[in-house]
Amino acid sequence: MIRDLLRVEPGSAFRLSDVDPRSTPGTSAGKAEAREQLALLGPRLADLQERLYAGARHGDRRRVLVVLQGMDTSGKGGAVDAVAGLVNPAGVRVTGFGKPTEEERAHDFLWRIEKALPAAGLLGFFDRSHYEDVLIVRVHDLVPPAEWEARYDQINDWEAELAAQGVTLLKVMLHLSEQEQRERLLARLDDPAKHWKINPGDIVERGHWAAYQEAYEVALTRCSTDVAPWHVLPADRKWYRNWALGHLLLETLEELDLQWPAPELDLDGMRAALQG
Repeated sequence: MIRDLLRVEPGSAFRLSDVDPRSTPGTSAGKAEAREQLALLGPRLADLQERLYAGARHGDRRRVLVVLQGMDTSGKGGAVDAVAGLVNPAGVRVTGFGKPTEEERAHDFLWRIEKALPAAGLLGFFDRSHYEDVLIVRVHDLVPPAEWEARYDQINDWEAELAAQGVTLLKVMLHLSEQEQRERLLARLDDPAKHWKINPGDIVERGHWAAYQEAYEVALTRCSTDVAPWHVLPADRKWYRNWALGHLLLETLEELDLQWPAPELDLDGMRAALQG
Protein backbone atom coordinates (compact mmCIF):
# COMPACT_ATOMS: atom_id res chain seq x y z
CA MET A 1 0.00 0.00 0.00
CA ILE A 2 1.18 3.53 -0.75
CA ARG A 3 0.38 4.58 2.82
CA ASP A 4 2.86 2.02 4.13
CA LEU A 5 5.58 3.22 1.76
CA LEU A 6 5.17 6.91 2.59
CA ARG A 7 4.22 6.77 6.28
CA VAL A 8 6.43 8.31 8.94
CA GLU A 9 6.33 5.57 11.54
CA PRO A 10 5.35 6.89 14.99
CA GLY A 11 8.36 7.02 17.28
CA SER A 12 10.88 6.68 14.46
CA ALA A 13 13.92 8.91 13.96
CA PHE A 14 12.86 10.45 10.66
CA ARG A 15 15.10 12.43 8.30
CA LEU A 16 13.88 14.21 5.17
CA SER A 17 17.30 13.70 3.63
CA ASP A 18 16.52 9.97 3.50
CA VAL A 19 13.68 10.63 1.01
CA ASP A 20 14.57 11.45 -2.60
CA PRO A 21 12.14 14.16 -3.79
CA ARG A 22 12.34 12.77 -7.33
CA SER A 23 11.60 9.18 -6.36
CA THR A 24 8.32 7.45 -7.19
CA PRO A 25 7.62 4.87 -4.46
CA GLY A 26 4.95 2.36 -5.40
CA THR A 27 5.00 2.74 -9.17
CA SER A 28 7.24 2.21 -12.16
CA ALA A 29 4.80 4.03 -14.44
CA GLY A 30 5.81 7.07 -16.44
CA LYS A 31 3.99 10.38 -16.64
CA ALA A 32 1.35 9.44 -19.22
CA GLU A 33 0.55 6.06 -17.67
CA ALA A 34 0.34 7.51 -14.16
CA ARG A 35 -2.12 10.15 -15.34
CA GLU A 36 -4.27 7.43 -16.91
CA GLN A 37 -4.14 5.40 -13.72
CA LEU A 38 -5.20 8.40 -11.63
CA ALA A 39 -8.17 9.02 -13.93
CA LEU A 40 -9.20 5.38 -13.54
CA LEU A 41 -9.42 5.88 -9.77
CA GLY A 42 -12.16 8.45 -10.33
CA PRO A 43 -15.22 6.16 -10.34
CA ARG A 44 -14.12 4.31 -7.20
CA LEU A 45 -13.23 7.51 -5.36
CA ALA A 46 -16.54 9.08 -6.37
CA ASP A 47 -18.47 6.03 -5.18
CA LEU A 48 -16.76 6.00 -1.79
CA GLN A 49 -17.14 9.75 -1.34
CA GLU A 50 -20.87 9.48 -2.10
CA ARG A 51 -21.23 6.66 0.45
CA LEU A 52 -19.54 8.90 3.03
CA TYR A 53 -21.93 11.74 2.17
CA ALA A 54 -25.01 9.51 2.16
CA GLY A 55 -24.12 8.03 5.51
CA ALA A 56 -24.11 11.45 7.13
CA ARG A 57 -27.70 11.95 6.00
CA HIS A 58 -28.58 9.02 8.25
CA GLY A 59 -26.52 9.72 11.35
CA ASP A 60 -22.98 8.63 10.43
CA ARG A 61 -20.63 11.26 11.89
CA ARG A 62 -17.54 10.24 9.95
CA ARG A 63 -15.62 12.61 7.72
CA VAL A 64 -12.14 12.69 6.12
CA LEU A 65 -9.66 15.55 6.36
CA VAL A 66 -6.63 15.70 4.07
CA VAL A 67 -3.96 17.97 5.54
CA LEU A 68 -1.39 19.15 2.98
CA GLN A 69 1.85 20.84 3.95
CA GLY A 70 4.92 21.67 1.90
CA MET A 71 7.34 24.39 0.90
CA ASP A 72 6.22 27.10 -1.52
CA THR A 73 5.58 25.69 -5.04
CA SER A 74 5.39 22.10 -3.74
CA GLY A 75 1.98 21.88 -5.43
CA LYS A 76 -0.60 21.73 -2.67
CA GLY A 77 -3.22 23.48 -4.77
CA GLY A 78 -2.42 21.46 -7.86
CA ALA A 79 -2.69 18.21 -5.96
CA VAL A 80 -6.09 19.21 -4.57
CA ASP A 81 -7.33 20.14 -8.05
CA ALA A 82 -6.17 16.83 -9.50
CA VAL A 83 -7.66 14.61 -6.81
CA ALA A 84 -10.71 16.51 -5.53
CA GLY A 85 -11.75 17.01 -9.15
CA LEU A 86 -12.41 13.28 -9.40
CA VAL A 87 -15.36 13.38 -6.97
CA ASN A 88 -18.62 15.29 -6.55
CA PRO A 89 -17.73 18.86 -5.51
CA ALA A 90 -20.88 19.01 -3.36
CA GLY A 91 -19.19 16.66 -0.92
CA VAL A 92 -15.85 18.49 -0.79
CA ARG A 93 -14.65 21.43 1.28
CA VAL A 94 -11.30 23.05 0.46
CA THR A 95 -9.71 25.56 2.84
CA GLY A 96 -6.46 27.47 2.45
CA PHE A 97 -4.72 29.09 5.40
CA GLY A 98 -2.61 32.19 4.98
CA LYS A 99 -1.33 34.77 7.39
CA PRO A 100 -3.68 34.93 10.40
CA THR A 101 -6.10 37.84 10.51
CA GLU A 102 -6.32 40.17 13.48
CA GLU A 103 -9.39 38.28 14.68
CA GLU A 104 -7.62 34.93 14.36
CA ARG A 105 -4.57 36.17 16.25
CA ALA A 106 -6.86 37.08 19.14
CA HIS A 107 -7.69 33.40 19.63
CA ASP A 108 -5.82 30.16 20.26
CA PHE A 109 -3.93 28.96 17.17
CA LEU A 110 -6.37 26.07 16.69
CA TRP A 111 -9.43 28.34 16.65
CA ARG A 112 -9.41 29.11 12.94
CA ILE A 113 -8.63 25.47 12.14
CA GLU A 114 -11.61 24.17 14.10
CA LYS A 115 -13.91 26.60 12.28
CA ALA A 116 -12.83 25.09 8.95
CA LEU A 117 -13.27 21.41 9.82
CA PRO A 118 -15.46 19.54 7.32
CA ALA A 119 -18.92 18.58 8.49
CA ALA A 120 -19.98 14.95 8.80
CA GLY A 121 -20.03 13.23 5.43
CA LEU A 122 -17.65 15.65 3.77
CA LEU A 123 -14.18 15.27 2.36
CA GLY A 124 -12.05 18.20 3.50
CA PHE A 125 -8.74 19.46 2.12
CA PHE A 126 -6.49 21.86 4.03
CA ASP A 127 -3.95 23.79 1.95
CA ARG A 128 -1.59 24.52 4.85
CA SER A 129 -2.93 24.00 8.35
CA HIS A 130 -2.34 24.23 12.09
CA TYR A 131 1.18 22.97 11.40
CA GLU A 132 2.14 26.44 10.21
CA ASP A 133 2.18 27.29 13.92
CA VAL A 134 5.14 24.97 14.48
CA LEU A 135 6.80 25.72 11.13
CA ILE A 136 6.90 29.38 10.07
CA VAL A 137 6.31 30.41 13.68
CA ARG A 138 9.33 28.40 14.77
CA VAL A 139 11.58 29.48 11.89
CA HIS A 140 10.88 33.17 12.39
CA ASP A 141 10.53 33.23 16.20
CA LEU A 142 7.04 34.72 15.95
CA VAL A 143 6.17 33.54 19.45
CA PRO A 144 8.38 32.55 22.42
CA PRO A 145 10.01 29.11 22.01
CA ALA A 146 8.18 27.76 25.06
CA GLU A 147 4.88 28.54 23.30
CA TRP A 148 5.55 26.76 20.02
CA GLU A 149 7.28 23.93 21.88
CA ALA A 150 4.05 23.21 23.76
CA ARG A 151 2.07 23.11 20.54
CA TYR A 152 3.31 19.69 19.43
CA ASP A 153 1.55 18.01 22.34
CA GLN A 154 -1.48 20.26 21.90
CA ILE A 155 -1.73 19.20 18.26
CA ASN A 156 -1.42 15.51 19.12
CA ASP A 157 -4.11 15.76 21.79
CA TRP A 158 -6.42 17.73 19.49
CA GLU A 159 -6.00 15.32 16.58
CA ALA A 160 -6.69 12.38 18.91
CA GLU A 161 -9.94 14.09 19.93
CA LEU A 162 -10.88 14.56 16.28
CA ALA A 163 -10.23 10.89 15.58
CA ALA A 164 -12.47 9.93 18.50
CA GLN A 165 -15.20 12.11 16.98
CA GLY A 166 -15.09 10.31 13.64
CA VAL A 167 -12.56 12.44 11.77
CA THR A 168 -10.05 10.46 9.72
CA LEU A 169 -6.91 12.53 9.17
CA LEU A 170 -4.71 11.97 6.14
CA LYS A 171 -1.63 14.16 6.71
CA VAL A 172 0.68 14.58 3.73
CA MET A 173 3.90 16.56 3.45
CA LEU A 174 4.81 17.30 -0.17
CA HIS A 175 8.59 16.91 -0.17
CA LEU A 176 10.19 19.24 -2.72
CA SER A 177 13.88 19.70 -3.46
CA GLU A 178 15.49 23.12 -3.22
CA GLN A 179 16.58 22.92 -6.86
CA GLU A 180 13.08 22.05 -8.08
CA GLN A 181 11.62 24.95 -6.13
CA ARG A 182 14.13 27.28 -7.80
CA GLU A 183 13.08 26.03 -11.24
CA ARG A 184 9.39 26.47 -10.46
CA LEU A 185 9.88 29.99 -9.15
CA LEU A 186 11.87 30.91 -12.26
CA ALA A 187 9.11 29.46 -14.44
CA ARG A 188 6.59 31.70 -12.71
CA LEU A 189 8.74 34.74 -13.42
CA ASP A 190 8.84 33.78 -17.11
CA ASP A 191 5.09 33.21 -17.46
CA PRO A 192 2.78 36.29 -17.37
CA ALA A 193 -0.16 33.98 -16.66
CA LYS A 194 1.49 33.02 -13.37
CA HIS A 195 2.67 36.44 -12.23
CA TRP A 196 -0.38 36.70 -10.01
CA LYS A 197 1.00 33.79 -7.98
CA ILE A 198 4.32 35.50 -7.31
CA ASN A 199 5.01 36.65 -3.79
CA PRO A 200 8.41 38.32 -3.25
CA GLY A 201 8.36 36.78 0.21
CA ASP A 202 8.69 33.33 -1.37
CA ILE A 203 12.15 34.29 -2.62
CA VAL A 204 13.11 35.54 0.83
CA GLU A 205 11.89 32.34 2.46
CA ARG A 206 14.33 30.29 0.37
CA GLY A 207 17.06 31.75 2.53
CA HIS A 208 15.58 29.81 5.45
CA TRP A 209 15.48 26.47 3.62
CA ALA A 210 17.62 24.58 6.14
CA ALA A 211 15.63 25.95 9.08
CA TYR A 212 12.37 24.84 7.45
CA GLN A 213 13.72 21.37 6.79
CA GLU A 214 14.62 21.08 10.46
CA ALA A 215 11.22 22.40 11.53
CA TYR A 216 9.46 19.90 9.28
CA GLU A 217 11.54 17.01 10.59
CA VAL A 218 10.63 17.87 14.17
CA ALA A 219 6.92 18.22 13.34
CA LEU A 220 6.87 15.00 11.33
CA THR A 221 8.67 13.09 14.08
CA ARG A 222 6.73 14.45 17.04
CA CYS A 223 3.29 14.55 15.43
CA SER A 224 3.16 11.28 13.50
CA THR A 225 0.90 9.21 15.74
CA ASP A 226 -1.03 5.97 15.47
CA VAL A 227 -4.33 7.81 14.98
CA ALA A 228 -2.91 10.54 12.71
CA PRO A 229 0.34 9.48 11.02
CA TRP A 230 2.26 11.70 8.64
CA HIS A 231 3.10 10.69 5.08
CA VAL A 232 6.02 12.19 3.15
CA LEU A 233 5.26 12.30 -0.57
CA PRO A 234 8.13 13.01 -3.01
CA ALA A 235 6.87 16.02 -4.98
CA ASP A 236 9.47 16.96 -7.58
CA ARG A 237 7.49 15.06 -10.21
CA LYS A 238 4.00 16.60 -10.37
CA TRP A 239 2.47 13.57 -12.02
CA TYR A 240 3.68 11.32 -9.22
CA ARG A 241 2.50 13.78 -6.58
CA ASN A 242 -1.04 13.58 -7.95
CA TRP A 243 -0.93 9.82 -8.53
CA ALA A 244 0.27 9.14 -5.00
CA LEU A 245 -2.22 11.47 -3.32
CA GLY A 246 -5.05 9.83 -5.26
CA HIS A 247 -3.96 6.41 -4.05
CA LEU A 248 -3.46 7.62 -0.48
CA LEU A 249 -7.02 8.96 -0.44
CA LEU A 250 -8.43 5.81 -2.00
CA GLU A 251 -6.73 3.59 0.56
CA THR A 252 -7.96 5.84 3.37
CA LEU A 253 -11.58 5.72 2.18
CA GLU A 254 -11.48 1.97 1.55
CA GLU A 255 -10.29 1.34 5.10
CA LEU A 256 -13.46 3.00 6.43
CA ASP A 257 -15.53 0.17 4.91
CA LEU A 258 -18.23 2.60 3.86
CA GLN A 259 -21.63 1.06 3.19
CA TRP A 260 -24.77 2.51 1.69
CA PRO A 261 -27.19 3.45 4.49
CA ALA A 262 -30.28 1.25 4.75
CA PRO A 263 -33.08 3.43 6.15
CA GLU A 264 -36.43 1.83 6.95
CA LEU A 265 -38.57 2.55 3.91
CA ASP A 266 -41.86 1.15 2.64
CA LEU A 267 -40.45 0.51 -0.82
CA ASP A 268 -43.41 -1.62 -1.92
CA GLY A 269 -45.88 0.99 -0.78
CA MET A 270 -44.07 3.80 -2.56
CA ARG A 271 -43.75 1.68 -5.71
CA ALA A 272 -47.47 0.95 -5.64
CA ALA A 273 -48.28 4.62 -5.20
CA LEU A 274 -46.18 5.51 -8.23
CA GLN A 275 -47.71 2.76 -10.36
CA GLY A 276 -51.28 3.38 -9.26
